[in-house]
Amino acid sequence: MRFPKTEMQIRALAQNIISGLANNPNFPAPPITPEQLQARLDTAVNSSDAQVMAQAAAKQTTDTKQADFDTLITDMKTVLHYAEDTVHDDDAKLSELGWGGRSAPHALQVPGQPRLLEVLRQGAGWLMLDWKKPADGGAAASYKIERRDLTEGGTWTLAGISIETEVTLNDQKRGKEWEYRVIAVNKAGEGSPSNTVTALL
Repeated sequence: MRFPKTEMQIRALAQNIISGLANNPNFPAPPITPEQLQARLDTAVNSSDAQVMAQAAAKQTTDTKQADFDTLITDMKTVLHYAEDTVHDDDAKLSELGWGGRSAPHALQVPGQPRLLEVLRQGAGWLMLDWKKPADGGAAASYKIERRDLTEGGTWTLAGISIETEVTLNDQKRGKEWEYRVIAVNKAGEGSPSNTVTALL
């Protein structure tokens, strides 16, 4: 039989031991008497109850603090919005409140060029490509993976789309040498194509 792990199971076993020692002549001289064990149990239970009360009090204190800060933040924002409107977002005047005017929205930039495109693995009719995010330009929302048939001198066509910086392309026609490139895309448009890699599938 294994010693219990939960507090309630430990309490129950302690109570059984106490009762068994007190009422069973088979254990005439235990190293710890039933009375001593009962005192230990009572102390542990009291400590547990005190912990529960302290945790409840701490949660209440935390909730109260958060509510107070939420109220403070709401009031601060109300005053700052009033101040922005009153002085028409004049930075010099708003600086007297430790604040500044609203920043003009920045236009989204086209992503830069994906970097270090490479073939990680390939097999019969499939390959895995990996690349690095553009080092400049706007953030990429997705990536277009394009390919062209070097065997027949084809044009670039869409081979897949990924939101990650890797992709596995399946069902690639075998017996051909394909060239691949990646283009980063966001709402502002498409960036410059990456370097190209070739694979004979």
